[in-house]
Order: sequence, then C-alpha cells, then structure tokens
Amino acid sequence: MTVTLSPRALMSLLANGSKAMDVLRTALDLGLLDALESGPVRLDTLAARFEVHPLRLYKFLDCLESLGFLTHDEPAEAIGAASYRAVPGLRDAVEAVVGPAAIERDRDRYPWRQLHGRLAESLRGEVSIGDDDFAWPPKTDVQTADFERSMAVGLGPVIEAVRQHADRLWPDRQRLLDVGGGDGTLAAHILDTAPKLRADVYNLPAVAPLVAATRVARGHPERLGFVGGDFLAEPLPRGYDALSFVRVLHDWPNEVARHLVEQAYAALEPGGLLLICEEFRTPDRLAMQFFWSYFLIGVDNCVSRLREVTFYATLLTEVGFEQVKVLPGTWELVTAYKPITAEV
Repeated sequence: MTVTLSPRALMSLLANGSKAMDVLRTALDLGLLDALESGPVRLDTLAARFEVHPLRLYKFLDCLESLGFLTHDEPAEAIGAASYRAVPGLRDAVEAVVGPAAIERDRDRYPWRQLHGRLAESLRGEVSIGDDDFAWPPKTDVQTADFERSMAVGLGPVIEAVRQHADRLWPDRQRLLDVGGGDGTLAAHILDTAPKLRADVYNLPAVAPLVAATRVARGHPERLGFVGGDFLAEPLPRGYDALSFVRVLHDWPNEVARHLVEQAYAALEPGGLLLICEEFRTPDRLAMQFFWSYFLIGVDNCVSRLREVTFYATLLTEVGFEQVKVLPGTWELVTAYKPITAEV
C-alpha cells in the first residue's frame, strides 16, 4: 500500500534533510541496508548482529521508516520482537545517492551556493551564475571536458535500458552516430553488446581526448570513433544506419529539438534507426532532477526541460519517421525508423 505524506509531514522531512542523509549514510556504511532488504528481520537480531543498543536502533529505524523506506510490524510483546523489511531496491538507491560514486556528490561540485539564500534576487534577474562558473553551451575546452565527465556519472539508467533492448536495437545495424555522446561511455557499453557495430561519438572537438581515453579503457580501439563538430552550426554527418540522442534534446528549446530531429532524418540512411533516451517527465524523475532545476534558476540560456515522452513520439511522426515506439525500461527508449523509400 502506497501512502502519500501530507504537505506538513513532507515539509518536516525537508527541514531535516541533512539529518536524513546522515541516517542513510550510516545505514549504508554499517551494512544495515543489506540485512533490511533481505528481511523481515527482528530488532533484537539486528542489534546483536551489528553490536548496537536495541532501543537506539529502534529510534534509528523509525528515522528510516519516516522516509518511507521500511515496513514495520511491532507486536504487543517486547520491543525486540519488532520486525522490519526495506522497500525493494533501497540499498542500490542509497548507494547511488550517498555512495562514493554518487551522482549527488558530483552535482555538489557545481556553484549552487551562489544562489542559496538569494533565490528571490535570482528570480528577479539580480543574481546569476556567471559564464566563468557555468556556461551553456560550454565556452572553453576545460568547461566542455568537465561537463562531459559529469554527465557520464549519471549514465547508469541509460546503460541498463539500452542493454535490456540490445537484441532488438542493433542486430541489423552497422554504423551508429551517438550525437552529443559525451566521453564515449555509453557508446562503449553499446559496443559490448553489439559485436558487429561500429560507433562514432559526435561532439565538440574538445571532447576528443576524453573519447580517446574511453576507447583505450573499454577495449574498443577499432570500433569506437570520434567526429568533431557543432550540431548547432552544421549538419550532422551522413552515412550512418543508426543515430542516437541520449540526454541531449531536453537541454534545448522545442524549435532546436525539432531542428535536430530533422537533421537526424536527413543524415540517416533509408531504413535507419533513431533512438532517443531522455529523463522523460514523471514525478520520480522531476524529483531526481531537483538539483538542476534549482541550479539552472541562475542560468538563463539552459532549461534542462523534462518533457513528456509523447512529445518525442509525436515529433518523430511529424518529421517523417515511421514505426515510432516507446520501449519500457528503467528509462524508456523511443525508437523510430526512416522509411526505406525515403531519399538519401
């Protein structure tokens, strides 16, 4: 049974957010999450296993339960008989948020503190994030490389979704152009599952060294390439029978997104596959996007706009693609094909 907190209860959790994160880090570090996720497990058993005070642990677990992460059954007998079970996937979720390679750790490097406590001024345009701190699009090679490294940290759900549908996506494909494909991490994972495929990353020239490093590290010296260019200033290169936009289109206004899809249609060979993967707008993804929604209040020329998946499905049909489908997964994939009868 799903329980929705009242606004007042949710605000109490938000006001104590730093304490909640301390609870999650401690539960992860102690190993409690593994025990709770394989539960149900009794309080007295947990206390003995982890060598902690039962009554203190009871209150600690109340903190986790208040966040919606535990189910709790407490009989009328001694408190030690209370049993707990974590919601499925809790351990992996906490690892993703507070673990050593957590995406939130990477996001915290950005200068969001320039806005903190000054949001009203920022909304009025009196306080902004300067280009020296965050330029969009990136203006220097250093900014470009730093941004692409950061984006690679959050690729986990995309990699999982693409792997899930690999047998459907790549068997008949020979050449993939991953437009705005970062440092090549996603393309390398695709190549792991598609031995007949060659993939080129299309990105700003400053990213070339990052892709070169990925090529060596991931063991695809002959199959992972790089094409330098600027899709805002020039047509996409041709000669590919598959093309992907992954976490790219949401950073641009509707008219730019349409232009890029039209460019993809022109660039693809007849019968070519177009793949789009974004953080499509859902309550969960909007919540996980909170950092960027907050930070980009101070950046006028970048929105990072989460759109409904239907926006892309409709756009692809309007541009001329056929067989438009939404494939389910951790993140949905939108696929479409250029008609075989289309002119090159």
